[in-house]
Amino acid sequence: MREHILQVVKATLAAIIFSLACVLVFSLFVQLFSLSSAVIKPVNQVLKTLCIAAGGILFIRGSGGIVKGAVYGAVAVLATYVLFSAMSGDFSVTGFFALEVLIGAVSGAVSGIIGVNIKGRN
Repeated sequence: MREHILQVVKATLAAIIFSLACVLVFSLFVQLFSLSSAVIKPVNQVLKTLCIAAGGILFIRGSGGIVKGAVYGAVAVLATYVLFSAMSGDFSVTGFFALEVLIGAVSGAVSGIIGVNIKGRN
């Protein structure tokens, strides 16, 4: 049980770090190329989904990949929401937030399935 929790924590931390790095780089692109504000939310969602997938593939192992991945994906979305909200000073929750948590859980579940099925890792 402890190993499963540790995998979820590691994957969540990886997703948060990847998300921070990607958002930082994307912010630089927005500033350099004066991108439209309509582009920001969809790109952030794609980046967050890819970061969740990367964390799951890297750290979810053993059995129960779909469950560990789904839990990890939802926790990663909640953690990044709290972190980015704290940085912006705006903790408003919209109806879209539930969809983000669902997308994170699905992304985590898929990456968990992939992570446990990579040969040579246990």
